[in-house]
Amino acid sequence: MESEEDEMWENLIEGYRPRLRQLIVVEQVLDHVHLIGTEQKDQIMQKARAESESAAANLLISAVIKKPHDPGWFTAFVDALIHAGCGHAADYIQANLPNPEKEAENDYCIKLIQILSPSLVDMDTSEVCLHCLTGELLTQEDADIVNAETKNRGSRSGARELLRRIVRGRPGWYSTFLNILRVTEHQYLYQLTGGSPDHDKQDDKLSSLKDEPSGSGAATEENTARSEGSDSPESMDTSMTTETLEETTDLYKGENTDSRQLPNSLQPSQPDGTDSVAAAGGPEKADIVLRDYQMEVARPALEGKNIIVCLPTGSGKTRVAVYITKKHLDCRRAERQSGKVVILVNKIPLVEQHYSAEFLPFLKHTYRVERVSGDSQLKISFTEIVKTNDVIICTAQILENYLERSNKGDDEGVDLKDLTLIVIDECHHTQKGGVYNHIMMRYLKQKHKNKRLQKEQKMPVPLPQILGLTASPGVGGATKMDKAEEHILRICANLDASKIMTRSLGDYKKNLRKILVPVEDRKGDPFGDVIKKIMNAIHTHAELTPTCELGSQNYEQWVVQKERTAAKEEDQKVRVCAEHLRQYSEGLQLSNTIRMRDAFSFLSKYHEEERKRKTNPDDEHTIHITDTERFLFNLFNENKKELEKLAENPAYENDSLSKLRTKILQEFSSREEARGIIFTKTRRSAIALSQWVQENPKFADIGVKASHVIGGGDQSVVKPMTAAEQKDVLSKFASGKVNLLIATTVAEEGLDIPACNFVIRYGLVTNEIAMIQAQGRGRAEDSSYTLVEVKGSGVAEKECVNEYRKTMMIKAIDKIRALHQADYDKKITEFQIQAIMEEKVRMTKKKQKDMKNENPAELKFSCRGCSKNVCSGKEIQIIENMHRVNVSSQFCELFIKRENTSLQERSLDYETNGFIACKACGQRWGSMMLYRGIECPCLHVKNFVVTCNGKKISKCTKWSELAVRFSDFDYAEHASRVAESSDEEELE
Repeated sequence: MESEEDEMWENLIEGYRPRLRQLIVVEQVLDHVHLIGTEQKDQIMQKARAESESAAANLLISAVIKKPHDPGWFTAFVDALIHAGCGHAADYIQANLPNPEKEAENDYCIKLIQILSPSLVDMDTSEVCLHCLTGELLTQEDADIVNAETKNRGSRSGARELLRRIVRGRPGWYSTFLNILRVTEHQYLYQLTGGSPDHDKQDDKLSSLKDEPSGSGAATEENTARSEGSDSPESMDTSMTTETLEETTDLYKGENTDSRQLPNSLQPSQPDGTDSVAAAGGPEKADIVLRDYQMEVARPALEGKNIIVCLPTGSGKTRVAVYITKKHLDCRRAERQSGKVVILVNKIPLVEQHYSAEFLPFLKHTYRVERVSGDSQLKISFTEIVKTNDVIICTAQILENYLERSNKGDDEGVDLKDLTLIVIDECHHTQKGGVYNHIMMRYLKQKHKNKRLQKEQKMPVPLPQILGLTASPGVGGATKMDKAEEHILRICANLDASKIMTRSLGDYKKNLRKILVPVEDRKGDPFGDVIKKIMNAIHTHAELTPTCELGSQNYEQWVVQKERTAAKEEDQKVRVCAEHLRQYSEGLQLSNTIRMRDAFSFLSKYHEEERKRKTNPDDEHTIHITDTERFLFNLFNENKKELEKLAENPAYENDSLSKLRTKILQEFSSREEARGIIFTKTRRSAIALSQWVQENPKFADIGVKASHVIGGGDQSVVKPMTAAEQKDVLSKFASGKVNLLIATTVAEEGLDIPACNFVIRYGLVTNEIAMIQAQGRGRAEDSSYTLVEVKGSGVAEKECVNEYRKTMMIKAIDKIRALHQADYDKKITEFQIQAIMEEKVRMTKKKQKDMKNENPAELKFSCRGCSKNVCSGKEIQIIENMHRVNVSSQFCELFIKRENTSLQERSLDYETNGFIACKACGQRWGSMMLYRGIECPCLHVKNFVVTCNGKKISKCTKWSELAVRFSDFDYAEHASRVAESSDEEELE
């Protein structure tokens, strides 16, 4: 039976539980507690690793006070606390309490250490640790742990461990710690924490803290330097919030890094590896705390060198860039020089993401930050934005456009010399003909011109510092180590990087469980058999003989080539058959990836659209239907009911979908809070898989909430997602309203996807860069990375190749980093000179090509659908150097207008207003633009067969492929003609 004394001890421990959770060091106490079983100790340690020190301490306390009790249990617990160095916790449960004033003062001291921790971690940890041991702030066990942390992970990490342990000491530890800082000659830190040159004002400083108004500012190196120009501690701006006990407990909390947790301000706990207090919002974001590995890779950039930072997805590359940006601007300001930083991204959604989540929160109190992209609503010029802001985040193409304007002598341009730092996100794209490379080519040319100017003793043109960020430079398809090295060195050369900086994440690294899910061949595929029967009938009708498997990638390439050849030769029978075969081939691929009903819906919708194309909306005249088109329509109708019936039979579904269903159910059933991403190949499959999950009640029963995110480009026939739509879905994913994201490759790179605990690549494997990016999305503990095979995808083989390339890439980077700097610089210079020479040859060829520009009158355009002559190049004009239009009255007689509900609205000087199609055959020709109030038929060249000087061009999908300069659209002239025509109509 429980004694009254036991009950009293229980109540006392329970009453001080919140305080004890702060003060107990779990791992050390467990070594001395013998009244808890081994299994329960393991559970407590697991709690510490999985959640936090505070949560583990809570479980430990519950285990200690759990009934029944062994005799002497309370004394044994007190002894364990004392021997573990938790004397202050022992004092509380023995009712040896400090007076309220001392307790409040101790809380202020803890809070002050929390605020100043970003600066305190720069201490000489080994020396301070030795003095803390002799001063009895640390036990021998504490000191051993701090020294081990310092040795394994660096001085800053050791300092965080030291601070974490001393704040749990008995009141009075603060003055001892101050004296240690003074004795060890950490004069700046000593004054920062309240000491003075006379070292007799500390008590005044502490008492003044209680009287300061509450606020949220943090004392940092920067605001100390700005405080009225004074170096004295009294003038230091250190405002503090007088929180309750509950509000100050976050000093003792820790995230799941290890069992010995750091306070929030001392231990980076964000997914990007940086300070959680700084990431919380508000003025606290003025200070950025980097982990040791982040600081190491950033160091050369802080010295002003051009570097590439190569760290895995989710390890905080962008936060490193923010830190470097701030230090760069701070240094420029201290030297009384202006600083101008441009952050370049390759996707529009990344502009807003970097702006609102990274650069603005940390820099807004000190510097002007702005973002610009194609989606921006800003109405002032980019040149003006660059002039009036310190940090500009923009898509790379915008900067390239304005650099080109400046090159042509335009006042509304931007020069590289106007900038002091360029940050290039996803910098592995700085190669070949990419826009990043165009910008860096300008840089490299000027760099080598500067060498000549210096030889001539002339002033060189200033160039910005370059910082590249990437998770993986890749190997560029190399199969041998020397070629992999060359690929990476070329990227380094293109970015003028003096080093490529990478570092093992050590304990921060998360190892994904990799799983390959093979699939079995269908026992029967009657749905696919019917599609193949239709395709073979078309082959016979068009007299075509394929040499590869129907529905394969090789077959699709064969069909595309047949369509182009037939269009060139005006063989409409083969051309239209090839178009239909391509759709059936995609239908076969879809039936191997998603539900048969989705494949049937796709084919049915295609034929419905084709039929609509053959009907005139005005019924003024009949659009001609050829015998071949009639044959194709009838062929689908004859088999439609059978396809529809088979599509509804689940017995014939593909095994890939079955395996995916099992995997999703397993992930959501076995995890307390599952959150994952499924990567798939096409937009159509992403949308269909999302619908499949939403319609399946089994998924709903276990809490699966799915949505999809796809790209924003208009290259696909599937309607793209706007940046706002992408942002909305990702926001819901971050908040938990959506916990399963089905995405195309748009989500692999760059976009800030919140921490996931499983990633599935569904029949999708591209290259080693994409693989590393996708794996990096699994940022939570115990994450899994699963490959589900899809028939014909070759997932397993491609993934093996990518793993080999990834290993080769890591070895190549290590070999490059091991080069002597002189050898490295020599190779970089050689690659740069080679790149400049290749650019000169390319520009010379381009000039020669421009000189050979064909006369627009020599171009003839005929309808791809019926070979009817449509117009000559002489009638075509160009709007804003982008849109080719034909506003001639003769052309307007040849087309009909149709509504297109899938077209997106534009917030520029023009908007699309339906599309135009051939009156004779219904073939789509382009879109109807409304440009500054005037309707302009805009032509898409892919819908025509182009003849140049009597020679037909079989493949022409972009206007840029034609070496022709069309005349500019004369808005005033055409507007006056439209006005005259309107006046005449009114008179009639």
